[in-house]
Amino acid sequence: MLREWSDSLILLLAIAVAAVLIYLPYLWVGYARVQVGYDLAAPRAMFDRLPAYAQRATWAHQNSFETFLPFTAAALMVYVTEAGSSTTTWAAVVFLVARFLYSVCYIGNLPLLRSASFVVGSLATLVLFALGLQGAGLGHGL
Repeated sequence: MLREWSDSLILLLAIAVAAVLIYLPYLWVGYARVQVGYDLAAPRAMFDRLPAYAQRATWAHQNSFETFLPFTAAALMVYVTEAGSSTTTWAAVVFLVARFLYSVCYIGNLPLLRSASFVVGSLATLVLFALGLQGAGLGHGL
């Protein structure tokens, strides 16, 4: 099914999906806020009252912002240099799956799997950067 779409379209869709994945952990935070009683006057002050899973969900949400920018830059570099290929498509898909698993593992308190998924997602981003540089004619040795 992935081959029916152009590599460029898949990269753009991957950026959009990555943006949505940033907010996935916040579903758990919202649920927990309802459980403990949401305080409109001081929403950040209630963080310490949240259950541990919701605190971890908040941290997963924050980390998702930190990984979104490099992934987006790398994907756009591939897009702009027209270096899209089956490798860049799979790197983008691997990033998305890794980031989904990262959030699930963080919320579920599975630190080793969380760390592994972080590394896999980071490597996928590095692959995109390397191929984007090659597409720009700057990374022949990569």
